[in-house]
Amino acid sequence: MSNPVGTTTPTYLGMPKFPKLAAPELRNPVLRHNLQMATHTIRDKRAQVVGEVDNWEELRVDGARSKDAALNNLDHHLEELERNLQAAGATVHWARDADEACSIVVELVQESLGAPAKYSEERSGGETSWGGGEVVKVKSMATQEIELNEALEAAGIDAWETDLAELIVQLGHDRPSHILVPAIHRNRSQIREIFAREMGKVGRPAPDDMTDEPAQLAEAARKHLREKFLRAKVAISGANFAVADTGTLVVLESEGNGRMCLTLPETLISVVGIEKVVPTWDDLGTFMQLLPRSSTGERMNPYTTMWTGATPEDGPQNVHVVLLDNGRTHVLEDELGRQALRCIRCSACLNVCPVYERAGGHAYGSVYPGPIGAVLTPQLRGTTSEIDQSLPYASSLCGACFEACPVRIDIPRMLVELRSQVVDEHRGGVPSAEAAGMRAASWIFGSHKRLEGVQAGAAAAGRLLGKKTSISQLPWPASAWTQARNAPVPAKESFRSWWRRTHDEEST
Repeated sequence: MSNPVGTTTPTYLGMPKFPKLAAPELRNPVLRHNLQMATHTIRDKRAQVVGEVDNWEELRVDGARSKDAALNNLDHHLEELERNLQAAGATVHWARDADEACSIVVELVQESLGAPAKYSEERSGGETSWGGGEVVKVKSMATQEIELNEALEAAGIDAWETDLAELIVQLGHDRPSHILVPAIHRNRSQIREIFAREMGKVGRPAPDDMTDEPAQLAEAARKHLREKFLRAKVAISGANFAVADTGTLVVLESEGNGRMCLTLPETLISVVGIEKVVPTWDDLGTFMQLLPRSSTGERMNPYTTMWTGATPEDGPQNVHVVLLDNGRTHVLEDELGRQALRCIRCSACLNVCPVYERAGGHAYGSVYPGPIGAVLTPQLRGTTSEIDQSLPYASSLCGACFEACPVRIDIPRMLVELRSQVVDEHRGGVPSAEAAGMRAASWIFGSHKRLEGVQAGAAAAGRLLGKKTSISQLPWPASAWTQARNAPVPAKESFRSWWRRTHDEEST
């Protein structure tokens, strides 16, 4: 597995391991209820529409092959995409990392708004030479990954999220917790409180008589965002796909906010991960069947917007595309790890993952939560921090993620490989408590006499506990195990003891 350098994502020095971040989420019954309701609803819808497709497995195989073909010749397809974008009137920029991408976008926004093209690399506390202006944004994982909103804020530019769930997260001063539904951890009453409290501070306020009915919440968001759509001169988007042979970018969304951002402003800036390239329109056809069914459980996406450069007197006239690396070429170098770059951000793996359903997305410490985040984030960021070292272990290895993935990413196998990498990186020096425990277990299992002695002691402890079936709190160091689960009471008799007792009686 690759271990890149020079990438940045929303993390902080000393961020704790996944189990510690997950602990408060596990104790939050409202969050657990919200997550269970949402994930089960989405996956039930998905199962229904996927079941209608007789050749679903063939589509999965075709999708995996198409992505692999694009990744195996990525340099060729990227150059073809650049040529066709430029021929269609778009300007192409290349960004090696998050800082470079943010610098490019901030300068483009400032130029479009008539301000000096200067960007301060100090994300917080630094002085900038210009302030003012605003942009509207289409939901984009890539811009979250590079912390673009924070960079724009440092330059005095307001970046308004226009996706309903992203708007909820932004107004709630929160972080996304799901790839498809960023506010999945919020319920209707919480959303109403956020809208009532925050909307008036940044634009049109929510109605005083607004209830938590979905239609009223959506209407409040629509009116709040409409004034931003109509006055914005600059929009920022990502792209679900980039078709190399035509230079066409594709955005799929369900609310129409993307269509407003992609057609009304004078300037459109799209930040696109280099792995989003597909070679041809035939390849795109496969993904147009896979993505809606796997993400929202729909046969077809309500809004699919495609644009090829700039069209005179129709839509944005200043079209820019920022092709983002930010660790992706490092991932590409790894024969197994590059499977993660097949990901089409459908979130199907999150909705079937028992770990995500209980812990939620914030515990992953990344914009990419769930099973795909557990394999993609450590490759993009490396495994030097505690959180990234722990992510490969944030899984039961049940395999449900692979079965749900529309492009057949073998996430369980990648998790095991990343776990091996983390272990290899910690060989030598003072052993951790876990390593010491494993060595002790190895010593015990190395001799049947030692094992029988330990089993006899455990059986005696089990008999002392009487009718109890589980232990909620073990003494240190085993207390780490019972922080998140109960331990079973040891059997009152080991298998070896039972076998010896019963078979000795038979022989006599």
